[in-house]
Amino acid sequence: MSLFDLTGKVAVITGSSRGIGRAIAEQMAVQGAKVVISSRKLEACEEVVAAINARHGDGTAIAVAASISSKTDLQRLVDETNRQFGRIDVLVCNAASNPYYGPMSGVSDEQFRKVLDNNVIANHWLIQMVAPQMIARRDGSIVIVSSIGGLRGSPTIGVYNVSKAADFQLARNLAVEFGPHNVRVNCIAPGLIKTDFARALWEDPERYRQSTEGAPLRRIGEPIEIAGAACFLASAASSFMTGQAMVVDGGVTI
Repeated sequence: MSLFDLTGKVAVITGSSRGIGRAIAEQMAVQGAKVVISSRKLEACEEVVAAINARHGDGTAIAVAASISSKTDLQRLVDETNRQFGRIDVLVCNAASNPYYGPMSGVSDEQFRKVLDNNVIANHWLIQMVAPQMIARRDGSIVIVSSIGGLRGSPTIGVYNVSKAADFQLARNLAVEFGPHNVRVNCIAPGLIKTDFARALWEDPERYRQSTEGAPLRRIGEPIEIAGAACFLASAASSFMTGQAMVVDGGVTI
């Protein structure tokens, strides 16, 4: 059996109607997993589900709309997945928000709290909802999609970076707590990826040049290149890896 085989596994991926989340869901389905597509808008989720099921067979993917800002929505996501698929083996906390660009001196309390709520506390909520069944089975993989922003400062996305640094520590702490139960928790730290979320950075030729001229690979990444890291962390290929931040950035941070 391939170390990367996910046959029989059920994976929940937040923010999976587009971008990195969608790519992760699509590639986990390729590896044999059943996948749960989730974002705020059900119609967008159903479009991804239809595409995955057309490729891999009916029942491979289901859609459960949920806002990460709502604890009730997240509990419904877990409950509905358990109802339809019977279990959750892999959780990918990918959804995030960044409503503010600029120096930290200018962020409002409401904006700062929204970033922390959506990018850190929502991950904590969802993990706490899913972890008990993984602990009971003594098997599970939790992946938090963080960012290289959590490794360095920025004059414009400092608030976002604070939240992503917190995600690294969330993974480390939970890895310590869950490790004795054979449940692993890791982060992926993407660099600049060609998604709608980062469109402002890669559509502008000057910003694109600034972002890539010092990168060893001289380009930005594609969503599927983060999906490969997620499949690794979800599978037996990474069975001795926990509490880590896996940087996938084209070499920018070196």
